[in-house]
Amino acid sequence: MSAPRPAADGAGSKAQATGPADVDDIKAEIDATRQQLGRTLDELSARLDVPARAREKAARARDTAVETYRESPPLVIGGALALAGTVAGLIIWRRKRAARRRNR
Repeated sequence: MSAPRPAADGAGSKAQATGPADVDDIKAEIDATRQQLGRTLDELSARLDVPARAREKAARARDTAVETYRESPPLVIGGALALAGTVAGLIIWRRKRAARRRNR
């Protein structure tokens, strides 16, 4: 890279003033690029941290369930009882079906 040439009108001080400013601009740009690269690496590592993401999703699901319960407890209790009844019914049905197959 060659040194800046003085202007034709003899204003060499302006050409020299842009030199250090250019270096400062380049340094500022390098620092900004480093910061951006750091943020990008942090984001990538957060995306690749599967256990942390699973914990975050579980916490969100728990918070949603708690908030839903606070808004309408009877509805949540009724839903839980319906789910438990469905699971129990499926277990009983499968056991009876398996017993019938064994008795054949």
